[in-house]
Amino acid sequence: MKTNRPKIKVPLQPLDIVLDLISATLILITIIYTAMNYGDLAETIPTHFNAAGEADGYGSKSMIWMLPVIGVFTFLLLFFLNKYPHIHNYMVNITEENALKNYRFSTRIIRFTNLFVAILFLVIQYMMIEEGKGNNVSFGSWFTYSIIGASLILPIFILIYQQKINKS
Repeated sequence: MKTNRPKIKVPLQPLDIVLDLISATLILITIIYTAMNYGDLAETIPTHFNAAGEADGYGSKSMIWMLPVIGVFTFLLLFFLNKYPHIHNYMVNITEENALKNYRFSTRIIRFTNLFVAILFLVIQYMMIEEGKGNNVSFGSWFTYSIIGASLILPIFILIYQQKINKS
C-alpha cells in the first residue's frame, strides 16, 4: 500500500510509556502465573466459558499456554505496528498539518487496545487456571456484558474524538 502520508516519528508522551509498560507487565504476569500454577492443574482444564462465565469446553492442560502465547504475539504485533502510524487507517486525509495529532491518537488507540487485550487475557487465564485447579471462580454474566459494552462504546468515542481533533 503506497500513500503520500508524511512519515513522522510520533514522540512518546508519559501516558504512552505507562500504557506500554502496564500492558507488557500484565502479559508477563500472565506467563508467570501460568508457570507457577501449571503443576497444580488437572489433566483436563476448562478452555471455554459461556456468557454466564461457566466453563463449557474442556481440553488438555497444555492448552493453558495458548493465551500467553497469543498475548505475547498480539502485544508485539501491536507494539511494532505503532512504529508505522502512516500505514494505519484514517477517516480523514492526512497532511503535514494534521499528521502528528492523528498519528498520536491512532497510536494511543492501539496502546489502549493492547492494554485491553492484556487485561482480558489475564482475567480469562486466571479463570481457566483456578477452574483447572478445582476452584469455582465464575465472574457471572456481567463480565461478558462489560466486554461487549466496552467493545461497542469505545469505537463510538473514537469516532467522535477523531472528528473533534480534525475540526480545525
